[in-house]
Amino acid sequence: MKLYDELKWRGLINDVSSDEVEHLINDTKVKFYIGTDPTGDSLHIGHFSSFLICERLKRAGHIPVILVGGATGLIGDPKPSKERPMISYEQVDHNIKCLKAQIEKVFPGVEIVNNIDWCKDMSFLDFLRDYGKYFNINYMLDKDIIRRRLDSGITFTEFSYMIMQALDFEYLYKNNGVTMQIAGQDQWGNITAGIELIRKKDEKEAHAFTMPLITKADGTKFGKTEGGAIWLDKSKTSSYEMYQFFLNAEDTKVIDYLKKLTFLSKEQIEELEVSLQNEPHLRKAQKALAEEVITFLHGHEEYERAVAISEALFKGNIKELTLDEILVCFKGLPKNEVEKEVNIVDALVLCHAAQSKREARDFVNGGGVSINGEIIKDITFTVSADNAFGKEYTVLRRGKKNYYLLKHNC
Repeated sequence: MKLYDELKWRGLINDVSSDEVEHLINDTKVKFYIGTDPTGDSLHIGHFSSFLICERLKRAGHIPVILVGGATGLIGDPKPSKERPMISYEQVDHNIKCLKAQIEKVFPGVEIVNNIDWCKDMSFLDFLRDYGKYFNINYMLDKDIIRRRLDSGITFTEFSYMIMQALDFEYLYKNNGVTMQIAGQDQWGNITAGIELIRKKDEKEAHAFTMPLITKADGTKFGKTEGGAIWLDKSKTSSYEMYQFFLNAEDTKVIDYLKKLTFLSKEQIEELEVSLQNEPHLRKAQKALAEEVITFLHGHEEYERAVAISEALFKGNIKELTLDEILVCFKGLPKNEVEKEVNIVDALVLCHAAQSKREARDFVNGGGVSINGEIIKDITFTVSADNAFGKEYTVLRRGKKNYYLLKHNC
């Protein structure tokens, strides 16, 4: 299967600027760019499919450039419903440093550029004379990215974002030999504006294609704006959390994710699709997805660690976990502060695992309470920091799935 056909099969091509794109991808060596604005200090899973295409094309001999938009990040692209909040120069600088370090780790050997380098010394008059004159207002108003905001209102700053992104494409075309831009489908208006700028200003032809946005089963996209972002930085989203996220991926979406987020072959994915249809309870497709993504981002050891933590929790056997692993597992739980020693009945009431001491005693007597993975049936049992993880945290479980974290004040 030729590369372009594979990209189509994986669902990674939405719009193309011309039929020439297929030939360029299959039969030539193209220098292309894909960009992101530094609105956060980490990429998230919504970026991953987009940036993974750099690696796909790089393996086929094409030359990727990743643009981190220090200039466009200070402006902000128009959101569908309202203006994006401005972020400070200091925050943008911090985010750029973080994103560059992350990109260099995940995609080693990729050229990284920052559009602040060619925008910072440009005067307003230069911007209007050298670029503004090539943009017809009616042409800009007809772009979906602008049109969707006309009813609610759009500022001049947001309106100018299209010109800035077009300026980037033209600059990289003229100075870096970049002839193609790749982005998510929501950037199509900005991309075609860049193609038009190159055609008018340089009398040359540039090319582009967009990818469908990766979405959840309800149609919403992955990102920090929508909440619950899955970050590529493991200090923000641990490998265990990422494993759980993919393990619980909807059956209706997991094959789509396997195509877009992994390098598994067509044959491998089709085999997993058969398993999904015939034995969905085994979740082989979800497990393969988790293994591929986590191993690519953080290494196989992190994947194995995530599996070990998950299995320990599933079996209720957490005694072998380290304090760090416990804190990763229960990151979202409130830390209920207790004394160095506390009676198990009092502990159940304190962390709201039981509504009363009588109910707490019933839970213990019935064998429904465990401390650090061991079932306790003695209502006089003392929960002690001496037996806690790191002499600090005790894990209390009521029933099969209700976990509570106790933090001992020693």
